Amino acid sequence: MDTASWRAWAEPMSTGLALVDAGLRVVWINPALAEWLDTGPRSAAGQPLGLLLHEPDWLGQAERALSEQRAVQLRGVALPAARGREWPADVALQPVDGGLLLEVHVLAPASPGASPLSATLRGFAHEVKNPLAGLRGAAQLLQRRVADEDLKALAGLVIAEADRLASLANRLLHHDGAPRLGPVNIHEQLEWLTDLLQAEPEPPLLRHDYDPSLPDVKGDAERLQQILLNLARNAIEAGARTLVLRTRVEHGLRVGERMLRTALRVDVADDGPGVPASLRDTLFEPLVSGRADGTGLGLALAREIAREHGGELRYASRPGETVFSLYLPLERTHD
Repeated sequence: MDTASWRAWAEPMSTGLALVDAGLRVVWINPALAEWLDTGPRSAAGQPLGLLLHEPDWLGQAERALSEQRAVQLRGVALPAARGREWPADVALQPVDGGLLLEVHVLAPASPGASPLSATLRGFAHEVKNPLAGLRGAAQLLQRRVADEDLKALAGLVIAEADRLASLANRLLHHDGAPRLGPVNIHEQLEWLTDLLQAEPEPPLLRHDYDPSLPDVKGDAERLQQILLNLARNAIEAGARTLVLRTRVEHGLRVGERMLRTALRVDVADDGPGVPASLRDTLFEPLVSGRADGTGLGLALAREIAREHGGELRYASRPGETVFSLYLPLERTHD
């Protein structure tokens, strides 16, 4: 594959990629890395690597990779990001054509109580993106070159499954980064959810039981929407006909080793068959699902988002009544 073809193949990847020459000047970077570095791909071209990647150890390691002509792996180094922030990243330095190929995997920052999702599945998602792109490309070539219709159909199946896995990986990768906190009116979020569910072809019966005295909560509106939508969709897909959306204030709530003096509680209650006994101890773990077509990511992501906000996600279930409760702090936590 020539350089032009390789770059065209690498441009759309979500993994950060860059080529530098023997003088450690940037020859090319893909849009994913340019976005993280808050620069344009054309602006970065020709710049010394040290201007983009500020950590002193980078240059020494890059020089070693060049001089010894061998790959070097860097773990947990600081990557300057947009708006003056930094994120930890793993970086692979690979000698190619007299220069280096940089492969940059931005990591979600560690947080207390984080689920195994960040450490395990996001790393896996980074690793599978490139092989999936190669697999899909090979299947497309086969589909165009073979004459047999059955073989074309099999190649199409490979393409469809590669797309499904890539979509799954993107759901994990796009969750990276700290939540963007601001005042959130939880009742506005629940009304948004109501409008969305009522637009479904077969909408459930919705009931509302709000505490109108509740103040705004500090949170990331988009991520809280994701929790609410996941909980509602899970209930509907499990066979619920009626959903109750309820808000209350909780006092003296313990979350892990912390005590919340006051917390907002949002209940999503349903009349479905309940959580199977076989799943009750592992329901929030990644890749655990009660449906044959489920990914097992919805509840794992929902709990992780709740914990990012200093809160928690819990549930109680019996046949005919399941309640998922989202708890969010209404003031600073106390140890």
